[in-house]
Order: sequence, then structure tokens, then C-alpha cells
Amino acid sequence: MLEQTIAFLGAGNMAEALIKGLLRAGNAKPESIIATGRRGERLEMLQRTYGVRTTQDNLAAVREADVVVLSVKPQALDKVLVQVATAVDPHKLIISVAAGVPIAAMERRLGAGARIIRTMPNTPSLVGMGACALSPGEHASEEDLAVATRIFQSVGTTTVVDENLLDAVTGLSGSGPAYIFLIIEALSDAGVKVGLPRYTALKLAAQTVLGSAQLLIETGAHPGQLKDQVTSPGGTAIAGLHTLEAGGLRTTLINAVEAATRRARELGEQFLEKS
Repeated sequence: MLEQTIAFLGAGNMAEALIKGLLRAGNAKPESIIATGRRGERLEMLQRTYGVRTTQDNLAAVREADVVVLSVKPQALDKVLVQVATAVDPHKLIISVAAGVPIAAMERRLGAGARIIRTMPNTPSLVGMGACALSPGEHASEEDLAVATRIFQSVGTTTVVDENLLDAVTGLSGSGPAYIFLIIEALSDAGVKVGLPRYTALKLAAQTVLGSAQLLIETGAHPGQLKDQVTSPGGTAIAGLHTLEAGGLRTTLINAVEAATRRARELGEQFLEKS
């Protein structure tokens, strides 16, 4: 159980996922969580559903909190940092989920001694199956990292990386769900093309992706080894794999991760320039 008061600045989907996960895992009490946002009806829903405290006053929430989770969109982060900077002191832990915003840029707004941990979660956190990378700033302690890890482990798995790798994380697991959804949609379309009903094709495609990922995680086997277990000589799977390789699926996915990584880096550079 985390004893700290946690304020979520921004009451969007990721904040709700973390609130839900913390409460479900027994890592926080409703009264120790504060959520802020601009839309009163959204805050009322969170208060009604989870029993947490809510306010539209970011500054007041930060003053009361021990841990501040910056869960606003990247384009709104600079304004929020300026708004709450006077309430941030060395006793508060700041956790950011804003994609592409470097720790150095946040320090310029909050002060060089700010205890900051930058994170990159992804949308499967909404169902407790997220993947999150965390990177502590210079002034964050091991205890700070343990607190942040516990928060994000309530909605999935975590790993710690150097900050210079977070753009790559954004390109891979941060943006990755979009790639997987496209693959599932394409597999479903293919199922329909060869005669399956739409719902059946989608159900089978989604479960195949989920089951294959779980098999890899639980066995710890190399994906190439698991692939070979499916591909019997002269069989159906090898025929399909040949088509995928001919179509450049492997190269296309690698290029997609590289492109998303470059874009994350560009966004971070733009934020540094304006801060």
C-alpha cells in the first residue's frame, strides 16, 4: 500500500487506467488519490466510480500531493508546468507520461532539483495489460523509482531504461498497439475474404495475437523457435510466411518503429526549443 497522496493532473484514459489499477491492486486508497481536469462531468464520473477526490484546480492538487502524475497531453504540458511550478518542491515526486517531453525541459519549468521520472506507458494499460518503460531523472531516488514502478505495475509490466532510449520505446511499445490493431484488422479482412463471417474472423484473429504473445512470454522461447513449431514442411504456414516475406512485412514493421522513434525525437526537440 502506497502511503503517499497521488495527484493526477489530467483525467483522461491513462489517468483512469492507473487509478483503477491502483485501487484494484490495493496499492492506494481512494481518499489518497486526487484527479484534476477541465470537464466537470468527467471528474464527477471518476468520483462516482472510484470514490477518489477531484478538483479543477491543478495548483491546489499539487500542493496537497506527495506524488504528481502529469497525465495531460504533451501539447498541454508546458502550460500546466508553468501553472503548478510554485507548488513543486524537492519533497514531491513528479511522474510524467507525456510522450516526447524530455526531463530537461520539465526541469526548466519546475527547477533543476525537481525529482522527475519520465515514463512511456501504452494503451493496453486500460485493461491491465500495459507495457511501460521508466527513466529516472538525476534527482530521483531509488525509492522514487520504486514508487513509480509500483504505480505502473498495477496496470501491466514495467522496465527501466536510460532516458535516451525512451523515444525508441515510444516507437516500439508506445505506438505498437496501433501496428497490432492494424495487423488484427488485416487478418480479420483476410478471414472474411476466404469465407469466414466478420465476427468470427475478428475473434479468431484477436485471440491468435493474444495467445501467441502469451505463449512467447510464458515459455521464454525465441519467436523464431515458436514460428518454426508452426511451420511443417510443405505446409500451410510456410506458404503464408513466404507471402509475408515477399510483401516485406518484416522490413515494413522495422521502418514503422524507426519512423515513430524519429517523430518522438522531433517532438522532444520542439518542446526543448520552446521551453
